[in-house]
Amino acid sequence: MSGAMSWPFLRLYLLTLLYFSANAILNVIIPLQGAAWGASGTTIGIIMGAYMFTTMFFRPWAGQWIQKYGPIRILRIILLVNAAALILYSFTGLSGYLVARILQGVSTAFFSMALQIGIIDALPEKDRSQGISFYSLFSYIPGIIGPVFAIGFWQTNGMDSISIILILIAISTGLFGYAVKMDPASGSSDAPTTNSGVFQSFGQIIKNPLMFKCSVLMLSSSIVFGAVTTFMPLYGSQLESGHAGIYLMLQAAVVVAARFTLGKRIPSDGRWHSWFVMGIMFLIALASLCISISQLWGSLFLYAGAIVMGIAQALLYPTLTTYLSFVLPQQSRNVLIGLFIAMADLGVSLGGVVMGPIADVLSYSSMYLICAALGLIMIVFAYGRSDRKASRSLASEEDNVQST
Repeated sequence: MSGAMSWPFLRLYLLTLLYFSANAILNVIIPLQGAAWGASGTTIGIIMGAYMFTTMFFRPWAGQWIQKYGPIRILRIILLVNAAALILYSFTGLSGYLVARILQGVSTAFFSMALQIGIIDALPEKDRSQGISFYSLFSYIPGIIGPVFAIGFWQTNGMDSISIILILIAISTGLFGYAVKMDPASGSSDAPTTNSGVFQSFGQIIKNPLMFKCSVLMLSSSIVFGAVTTFMPLYGSQLESGHAGIYLMLQAAVVVAARFTLGKRIPSDGRWHSWFVMGIMFLIALASLCISISQLWGSLFLYAGAIVMGIAQALLYPTLTTYLSFVLPQQSRNVLIGLFIAMADLGVSLGGVVMGPIADVLSYSSMYLICAALGLIMIVFAYGRSDRKASRSLASEEDNVQST
Protein backbone atom coordinates (compact mmCIF):
# COMPACT_ATOMS: atom_id res chain seq x y z
CA MET A 1 0.00 0.00 0.00
CA SER A 2 1.12 3.53 -0.71
CA GLY A 3 -0.05 7.09 -0.33
CA ALA A 4 -2.73 7.70 2.31
CA MET A 5 -2.85 3.98 3.15
CA SER A 6 0.90 3.43 3.70
CA TRP A 7 2.06 2.12 7.09
CA PRO A 8 3.26 5.46 8.57
CA PHE A 9 -0.18 6.93 7.97
CA LEU A 10 -1.96 3.81 9.20
CA ARG A 11 -0.15 4.16 12.54
CA LEU A 12 -1.44 7.73 12.83
CA TYR A 13 -4.98 6.57 12.02
CA LEU A 14 -4.79 3.84 14.68
CA LEU A 15 -3.62 6.38 17.25
CA THR A 16 -6.59 8.53 16.24
CA LEU A 17 -8.92 5.59 16.80
CA LEU A 18 -7.57 4.98 20.32
CA TYR A 19 -7.63 8.64 21.24
CA PHE A 20 -11.25 9.21 20.26
CA SER A 21 -12.55 5.98 21.78
CA ALA A 22 -13.10 7.75 25.10
CA ASN A 23 -15.26 10.41 23.45
CA ALA A 24 -17.55 7.79 21.93
CA ILE A 25 -18.29 6.67 25.49
CA LEU A 26 -18.40 10.08 27.16
CA ASN A 27 -20.75 11.61 24.57
CA VAL A 28 -23.40 9.20 25.86
CA ILE A 29 -22.43 8.84 29.52
CA ILE A 30 -22.16 12.53 30.44
CA PRO A 31 -25.78 13.40 29.44
CA LEU A 32 -27.12 10.24 31.08
CA GLN A 33 -25.12 10.62 34.29
CA GLY A 34 -25.86 14.35 34.39
CA ALA A 35 -29.59 13.72 34.08
CA ALA A 36 -29.35 11.05 36.80
CA TRP A 37 -27.79 13.69 39.06
CA GLY A 38 -30.67 16.07 38.27
CA ALA A 39 -28.87 18.40 35.86
CA SER A 40 -30.94 20.40 33.36
CA GLY A 41 -30.50 20.31 29.61
CA THR A 42 -28.80 23.70 29.80
CA THR A 43 -26.24 22.46 32.34
CA ILE A 44 -25.54 19.31 30.35
CA GLY A 45 -25.18 21.40 27.20
CA ILE A 46 -22.62 23.67 28.88
CA ILE A 47 -20.55 20.72 30.12
CA MET A 48 -20.64 19.01 26.74
CA GLY A 49 -20.01 22.27 24.90
CA ALA A 50 -17.00 23.16 27.07
CA TYR A 51 -14.98 20.47 25.29
CA MET A 52 -15.34 21.86 21.80
CA PHE A 53 -15.28 25.49 22.94
CA THR A 54 -11.88 24.92 24.57
CA THR A 55 -10.67 23.03 21.51
CA MET A 56 -11.79 25.94 19.32
CA PHE A 57 -9.93 28.45 21.49
CA PHE A 58 -6.59 26.63 21.33
CA ARG A 59 -6.66 25.46 17.68
CA PRO A 60 -5.14 28.61 16.13
CA TRP A 61 -2.19 28.52 18.52
CA ALA A 62 -1.72 24.79 18.04
CA GLY A 63 -0.45 25.23 14.49
CA GLN A 64 2.20 27.74 15.57
CA TRP A 65 3.35 25.79 18.62
CA ILE A 66 3.59 22.54 16.66
CA GLN A 67 5.69 24.34 14.06
CA LYS A 68 7.96 25.72 16.81
CA TYR A 69 8.39 22.74 19.11
CA GLY A 70 7.69 19.80 16.80
CA PRO A 71 4.75 17.37 16.71
CA ILE A 72 6.36 14.58 18.76
CA ARG A 73 7.10 16.74 21.81
CA ILE A 74 3.63 18.28 21.69
CA LEU A 75 1.98 14.88 21.19
CA ARG A 76 3.62 13.35 24.26
CA ILE A 77 2.60 16.26 26.48
CA ILE A 78 -1.02 16.29 25.36
CA LEU A 79 -1.37 12.54 25.83
CA LEU A 80 -0.52 13.10 29.51
CA VAL A 81 -3.11 15.89 29.71
CA ASN A 82 -5.69 13.62 28.08
CA ALA A 83 -4.92 10.82 30.53
CA ALA A 84 -5.38 13.19 33.48
CA ALA A 85 -8.76 14.25 32.11
CA LEU A 86 -10.02 10.67 31.68
CA ILE A 87 -8.93 9.70 35.18
CA LEU A 88 -10.72 12.76 36.58
CA TYR A 89 -14.09 11.36 35.51
CA SER A 90 -13.70 8.44 37.92
CA PHE A 91 -13.94 10.39 41.18
CA THR A 92 -15.66 13.75 40.55
CA GLY A 93 -19.16 15.17 40.03
CA LEU A 94 -20.54 17.68 37.54
CA SER A 95 -17.96 20.36 38.36
CA GLY A 96 -15.18 17.83 37.87
CA TYR A 97 -16.74 16.77 34.58
CA LEU A 98 -16.52 20.39 33.41
CA VAL A 99 -12.82 20.58 34.29
CA ALA A 100 -12.19 17.23 32.58
CA ARG A 101 -13.97 18.39 29.41
CA ILE A 102 -11.81 21.52 29.33
CA LEU A 103 -8.62 19.45 29.70
CA GLN A 104 -9.81 17.17 26.91
CA GLY A 105 -10.49 20.19 24.73
CA VAL A 106 -6.93 21.47 25.17
CA SER A 107 -5.37 18.12 24.29
CA THR A 108 -7.65 17.54 21.31
CA ALA A 109 -6.77 20.94 19.82
CA PHE A 110 -3.09 19.99 19.61
CA PHE A 111 -3.61 16.31 18.84
CA SER A 112 -5.82 16.83 15.81
CA MET A 113 -3.82 19.76 14.44
CA ALA A 114 -0.55 17.84 14.64
CA LEU A 115 -1.97 14.89 12.74
CA GLN A 116 -3.96 16.80 10.15
CA ILE A 117 -1.21 19.29 9.28
CA GLY A 118 1.21 16.40 8.93
CA ILE A 119 -1.17 14.58 6.58
CA ILE A 120 -1.78 17.67 4.44
CA ASP A 121 1.93 18.46 4.12
CA ALA A 122 3.08 14.90 3.49
CA LEU A 123 0.61 13.72 0.84
CA PRO A 124 0.53 14.78 -2.82
CA GLU A 125 -2.41 16.92 -3.92
CA LYS A 126 -4.35 14.04 -5.46
CA ASP A 127 -4.25 12.07 -2.18
CA ARG A 128 -4.95 14.95 0.18
CA SER A 129 -8.70 14.53 0.45
CA GLN A 130 -8.30 10.77 0.98
CA GLY A 131 -5.80 11.29 3.81
CA ILE A 132 -7.99 13.83 5.61
CA SER A 133 -10.99 11.58 5.03
CA PHE A 134 -9.23 8.56 6.57
CA TYR A 135 -8.12 10.60 9.60
CA SER A 136 -11.70 11.72 10.16
CA LEU A 137 -12.95 8.19 9.47
CA PHE A 138 -10.82 6.63 12.22
CA SER A 139 -12.01 9.28 14.65
CA TYR A 140 -15.58 8.09 13.95
CA ILE A 141 -15.00 4.33 14.08
CA PRO A 142 -15.29 4.18 17.91
CA GLY A 143 -18.76 5.67 17.58
CA ILE A 144 -20.03 2.52 15.87
CA ILE A 145 -20.07 0.39 19.01
CA GLY A 146 -19.17 2.95 21.68
CA PRO A 147 -22.68 4.36 22.36
CA VAL A 148 -24.47 1.01 22.72
CA PHE A 149 -21.53 -0.42 24.67
CA ALA A 150 -21.50 2.59 27.01
CA ILE A 151 -25.25 2.59 27.64
CA GLY A 152 -25.22 -1.13 28.40
CA PHE A 153 -22.37 -0.86 30.90
CA TRP A 154 -23.81 2.26 32.54
CA GLN A 155 -27.23 0.65 33.00
CA THR A 156 -25.85 -2.58 34.45
CA ASN A 157 -22.71 -1.54 36.32
CA GLY A 158 -22.90 2.24 36.68
CA MET A 159 -19.97 4.67 36.54
CA ASP A 160 -17.53 2.32 38.26
CA SER A 161 -17.15 0.11 35.20
CA ILE A 162 -17.07 3.14 32.88
CA SER A 163 -14.26 4.65 34.98
CA ILE A 164 -12.17 1.51 34.62
CA ILE A 165 -12.67 1.52 30.85
CA LEU A 166 -11.66 5.19 30.58
CA ILE A 167 -8.48 4.56 32.59
CA LEU A 168 -7.57 1.63 30.34
CA ILE A 169 -8.11 3.80 27.25
CA ALA A 170 -5.90 6.53 28.75
CA ILE A 171 -3.06 4.05 29.40
CA SER A 172 -3.24 2.30 26.01
CA THR A 173 -3.44 5.61 24.10
CA GLY A 174 -0.43 6.96 25.97
CA LEU A 175 1.70 3.86 25.36
CA PHE A 176 0.82 3.68 21.65
CA GLY A 177 1.24 7.44 21.22
CA TYR A 178 4.70 7.46 22.78
CA ALA A 179 5.81 4.78 20.29
CA VAL A 180 4.59 6.67 17.22
CA LYS A 181 7.24 8.47 15.19
CA MET A 182 6.68 11.22 12.66
CA ASP A 183 9.04 11.96 9.82
CA PRO A 184 10.03 15.61 10.20
CA ALA A 185 9.46 16.02 6.49
CA SER A 186 5.85 14.93 6.96
CA GLY A 187 5.08 17.75 9.36
CA SER A 188 6.67 20.61 7.49
CA SER A 189 5.65 22.48 4.40
CA ASP A 190 8.01 23.45 1.61
CA ALA A 191 6.51 26.92 1.69
CA PRO A 192 7.86 29.46 4.16
CA THR A 193 5.85 30.04 7.30
CA THR A 194 5.04 33.33 8.97
CA ASN A 195 4.90 34.43 12.57
CA SER A 196 2.41 37.19 11.83
CA GLY A 197 0.39 36.19 14.90
CA VAL A 198 -2.84 34.39 15.48
CA PHE A 199 -4.86 37.51 16.19
CA GLN A 200 -3.90 39.01 12.82
CA SER A 201 -5.13 35.86 11.13
CA PHE A 202 -8.60 36.13 12.68
CA GLY A 203 -9.41 38.86 10.20
CA GLN A 204 -8.98 36.41 7.32
CA ILE A 205 -12.23 34.70 8.36
CA ILE A 206 -14.04 37.84 7.17
CA LYS A 207 -11.62 39.33 4.63
CA ASN A 208 -10.99 36.13 2.68
CA PRO A 209 -14.30 35.25 0.94
CA LEU A 210 -13.26 31.62 0.46
CA MET A 211 -12.40 31.24 4.13
CA PHE A 212 -15.60 33.02 5.13
CA LYS A 213 -17.86 30.76 3.05
CA CYS A 214 -16.27 27.55 4.31
CA SER A 215 -16.25 28.78 7.92
CA VAL A 216 -19.94 29.73 7.92
CA LEU A 217 -20.93 26.40 6.36
CA MET A 218 -18.81 24.45 8.83
CA LEU A 219 -20.07 26.45 11.81
CA SER A 220 -23.74 26.05 10.92
CA SER A 221 -23.46 22.36 10.11
CA SER A 222 -21.52 21.67 13.30
CA ILE A 223 -24.28 23.27 15.36
CA VAL A 224 -26.57 20.56 14.01
CA PHE A 225 -23.97 17.83 14.56
CA GLY A 226 -23.41 19.04 18.12
CA ALA A 227 -27.12 19.12 18.92
CA VAL A 228 -27.48 15.53 17.73
CA THR A 229 -24.44 14.26 19.66
CA THR A 230 -25.31 16.07 22.89
CA PHE A 231 -29.04 15.51 23.18
CA MET A 232 -29.76 12.29 21.31
CA PRO A 233 -29.33 10.17 24.51
CA LEU A 234 -31.98 12.31 26.24
CA TYR A 235 -34.23 12.62 23.19
CA GLY A 236 -34.11 8.86 22.67
CA SER A 237 -35.43 8.27 26.18
CA GLN A 238 -38.59 10.21 25.26
CA LEU A 239 -39.34 8.23 22.10
CA GLU A 240 -41.92 5.46 22.13
CA SER A 241 -39.90 3.60 19.51
CA GLY A 242 -36.27 3.99 18.66
CA HIS A 243 -33.05 3.75 20.67
CA ALA A 244 -30.47 6.53 21.04
CA GLY A 245 -27.58 4.09 21.17
CA ILE A 246 -28.65 2.42 17.95
CA TYR A 247 -29.07 5.84 16.31
CA LEU A 248 -25.54 6.94 17.25
CA MET A 249 -24.08 3.57 16.30
CA LEU A 250 -25.85 3.63 12.92
CA GLN A 251 -24.80 7.20 12.19
CA ALA A 252 -21.15 6.44 13.01
CA ALA A 253 -21.24 3.25 10.92
CA VAL A 254 -22.57 5.20 7.94
CA VAL A 255 -19.81 7.80 8.37
CA VAL A 256 -17.19 5.06 8.29
CA ALA A 257 -18.79 3.24 5.33
CA ALA A 258 -19.23 6.47 3.38
CA ARG A 259 -15.62 7.47 3.96
CA PHE A 260 -14.44 4.15 2.52
CA THR A 261 -16.84 4.10 -0.43
CA LEU A 262 -17.10 7.81 -1.25
CA GLY A 263 -13.66 9.07 -0.15
CA LYS A 264 -12.26 9.17 -3.69
CA ARG A 265 -15.30 11.12 -4.90
CA ILE A 266 -14.55 14.03 -2.59
CA PRO A 267 -13.15 16.86 -4.78
CA SER A 268 -9.39 17.33 -4.53
CA ASP A 269 -8.73 19.84 -7.30
CA GLY A 270 -8.97 23.21 -5.55
CA ARG A 271 -12.28 24.16 -7.19
CA TRP A 272 -15.52 25.06 -5.44
CA HIS A 273 -18.04 22.37 -6.40
CA SER A 274 -21.19 24.31 -5.63
CA TRP A 275 -23.82 21.64 -6.25
CA PHE A 276 -21.81 19.04 -4.34
CA VAL A 277 -21.71 21.20 -1.22
CA MET A 278 -25.35 22.27 -1.64
CA GLY A 279 -26.28 18.59 -1.76
CA ILE A 280 -24.50 18.01 1.57
CA MET A 281 -26.42 20.90 3.14
CA PHE A 282 -29.67 19.39 1.85
CA LEU A 283 -28.79 16.07 3.50
CA ILE A 284 -28.22 17.84 6.84
CA ALA A 285 -31.62 19.56 6.60
CA LEU A 286 -33.36 16.32 5.62
CA ALA A 287 -31.72 14.33 8.41
CA SER A 288 -32.69 16.92 11.03
CA LEU A 289 -36.27 16.87 9.79
CA CYS A 290 -36.39 13.07 10.04
CA ILE A 291 -35.10 13.20 13.61
CA SER A 292 -37.67 15.84 14.54
CA ILE A 293 -40.71 13.99 13.18
CA SER A 294 -39.58 10.60 14.53
CA GLN A 295 -41.26 11.45 17.83
CA LEU A 296 -44.62 11.26 16.05
CA TRP A 297 -43.89 8.93 13.15
CA GLY A 298 -41.64 6.32 14.70
CA SER A 299 -38.18 4.84 14.65
CA LEU A 300 -38.09 4.39 10.88
CA PHE A 301 -37.62 8.15 10.47
CA LEU A 302 -35.13 8.28 13.37
CA TYR A 303 -32.86 5.69 11.79
CA ALA A 304 -33.32 7.20 8.32
CA GLY A 305 -32.07 10.45 9.83
CA ALA A 306 -29.03 8.61 11.18
CA ILE A 307 -28.15 7.29 7.73
CA VAL A 308 -28.58 10.62 5.97
CA MET A 309 -26.75 12.56 8.71
CA GLY A 310 -23.90 10.08 8.58
CA ILE A 311 -23.43 10.59 4.84
CA ALA A 312 -23.42 14.37 5.30
CA GLN A 313 -20.84 14.18 8.10
CA ALA A 314 -18.65 11.88 6.05
CA LEU A 315 -18.51 14.30 3.12
CA LEU A 316 -18.60 17.82 4.54
CA TYR A 317 -15.44 18.13 6.65
CA PRO A 318 -12.93 16.57 4.21
CA THR A 319 -14.52 18.47 1.31
CA LEU A 320 -14.11 21.89 2.89
CA THR A 321 -10.73 21.18 4.51
CA THR A 322 -9.25 19.86 1.28
CA TYR A 323 -10.56 22.86 -0.66
CA LEU A 324 -8.98 25.30 1.81
CA SER A 325 -5.67 23.44 1.72
CA PHE A 326 -5.45 24.45 -1.94
CA VAL A 327 -6.68 28.03 -1.86
CA LEU A 328 -5.35 29.50 1.41
CA PRO A 329 -2.10 31.51 1.37
CA GLN A 330 0.84 29.18 2.01
CA GLN A 331 2.58 31.43 4.54
CA SER A 332 -0.33 31.31 7.01
CA ARG A 333 -2.09 28.13 5.89
CA ASN A 334 -1.54 26.16 9.11
CA VAL A 335 -2.94 28.90 11.34
CA LEU A 336 -5.88 29.54 9.00
CA ILE A 337 -6.77 25.86 8.79
CA GLY A 338 -6.61 25.84 12.57
CA LEU A 339 -9.08 28.72 12.62
CA PHE A 340 -11.36 26.89 10.19
CA ILE A 341 -11.33 23.73 12.29
CA ALA A 342 -12.03 25.98 15.29
CA MET A 343 -15.28 26.99 13.56
CA ALA A 344 -16.28 23.32 13.55
CA ASP A 345 -15.43 23.10 17.26
CA LEU A 346 -17.40 26.28 18.01
CA GLY A 347 -20.39 24.90 16.11
CA VAL A 348 -20.40 21.64 18.07
CA SER A 349 -20.09 23.63 21.30
CA LEU A 350 -22.98 25.91 20.33
CA GLY A 351 -25.02 22.83 19.44
CA GLY A 352 -25.00 22.01 23.14
CA VAL A 353 -24.87 25.46 24.75
CA VAL A 354 -27.48 27.20 22.55
CA MET A 355 -29.72 24.31 21.60
CA GLY A 356 -29.96 23.09 25.21
CA PRO A 357 -31.98 26.11 26.42
CA ILE A 358 -34.11 25.95 23.26
CA ALA A 359 -34.93 22.32 24.00
CA ASP A 360 -35.73 23.23 27.63
CA VAL A 361 -38.16 25.97 26.52
CA LEU A 362 -39.70 24.14 23.55
CA SER A 363 -38.87 20.45 23.09
CA TYR A 364 -36.17 18.30 21.56
CA SER A 365 -38.37 17.70 18.54
CA SER A 366 -38.81 21.44 17.98
CA MET A 367 -35.10 22.03 18.46
CA TYR A 368 -34.25 19.54 15.71
CA LEU A 369 -36.82 21.22 13.48
CA ILE A 370 -34.89 24.48 13.94
CA CYS A 371 -31.75 22.58 12.92
CA ALA A 372 -33.52 21.53 9.71
CA ALA A 373 -34.37 25.18 8.96
CA LEU A 374 -30.72 26.13 9.49
CA GLY A 375 -29.69 23.48 6.98
CA LEU A 376 -32.10 24.88 4.38
CA ILE A 377 -30.61 28.36 4.78
CA MET A 378 -27.12 26.94 4.23
CA ILE A 379 -28.19 25.38 0.91
CA VAL A 380 -28.59 28.88 -0.47
CA PHE A 381 -25.39 30.12 1.16
CA ALA A 382 -23.37 27.26 -0.38
CA TYR A 383 -24.18 28.38 -3.92
CA GLY A 384 -21.38 30.14 -5.76
CA ARG A 385 -18.51 29.76 -8.17
CA SER A 386 -14.82 29.53 -7.46
CA ASP A 387 -12.25 28.81 -10.11
CA ARG A 388 -9.00 27.27 -8.92
CA LYS A 389 -6.95 29.72 -10.95
CA ALA A 390 -8.70 32.66 -9.33
CA SER A 391 -8.34 31.07 -5.91
CA ARG A 392 -4.61 30.59 -6.42
CA SER A 393 -4.33 34.19 -7.53
CA LEU A 394 -6.10 35.41 -4.39
CA ALA A 395 -3.88 33.30 -2.17
CA SER A 396 -0.78 34.59 -3.97
CA GLU A 397 -1.88 38.18 -3.44
CA GLU A 398 -2.36 37.53 0.28
CA ASP A 399 1.08 35.95 0.52
CA ASN A 400 2.60 39.02 -1.08
CA VAL A 401 0.78 41.31 1.32
CA GLN A 402 1.94 39.34 4.36
CA SER A 403 5.56 39.27 3.16
CA THR A 404 5.78 43.05 2.73
